[in-house]
Amino acid sequence: MLALHTAMTSSIPNVLTIAGSDSGGGAGIQADLKAFSALGAYGASVITALTAQNTRGVTAIHAPDPAFVTAQLDAVFDDIRIDAVKIGMLANAQIVRAVADALRRHKPPRVVLDTVMISKSNHALLAPEAVAALREELLPLAGVVTPNLPEAAALLGVEPATDEAAMVEQGEALRALGARAVLMKGGHLGGTDSPDWLVEEGGTLRLGAVRVPVTNTHGTGCTLSSSIAALWPQRAGLADAVSDAKQYLTGALEASGRLDVGHGVGPVHHFYRWW
Repeated sequence: MLALHTAMTSSIPNVLTIAGSDSGGGAGIQADLKAFSALGAYGASVITALTAQNTRGVTAIHAPDPAFVTAQLDAVFDDIRIDAVKIGMLANAQIVRAVADALRRHKPPRVVLDTVMISKSNHALLAPEAVAALREELLPLAGVVTPNLPEAAALLGVEPATDEAAMVEQGEALRALGARAVLMKGGHLGGTDSPDWLVEEGGTLRLGAVRVPVTNTHGTGCTLSSSIAALWPQRAGLADAVSDAKQYLTGALEASGRLDVGHGVGPVHHFYRWW
């Protein structure tokens, strides 16, 4: 059983999510704060977009003024010790740059970048012109970046990987762009296994898992990246945090049938150990 708290920090870690809001509660800021709480971390948030969203899809997006995103970031960092940051939906290039500027000024020790581009309902969550800004401004600031296969391909300007060897190759290419580590998520490969590859300077690590046959998969990418951010300060290293985060997400998927939320792609069960 996954240990709740193997402390590497001297106190409960404070973890910041910089992401969009999901009004349906299954992804984005809402999923991140649930995962932080479930994994023994205190969550703070900076909202980069408001979405009108439910389990069936996204119907509208409102992006705040980048200056307000900066104001939120400075308010958090000026007062709260932040042990890790998770970055999700950023909406446009101006917000990408505002976040990158704040990270360069405040220098958080651990940054998890989830390259959110498309929703489960196939709605664009990042303006096309913002992909270059994400690649150039934020990849070099990331301790680990967590793309799925289409996102990795978009960042590199290539076709998506179709096998594990290509996943590792693309992970190395993303590292060459500045990210210190890359978690290539293999869910799009299909099949009964759902392999991820962690690509670091010291080598690669395959993280296999049996694919969980459920339909409630809304917010899985958000939940995995926020779980890594919550666990990284509590574990001996990134690989341990990623492994335990993947184990937690598997449990949340397996228990998702206990929830009855909406009529589309439902959320995972973040608090499956408690209720």
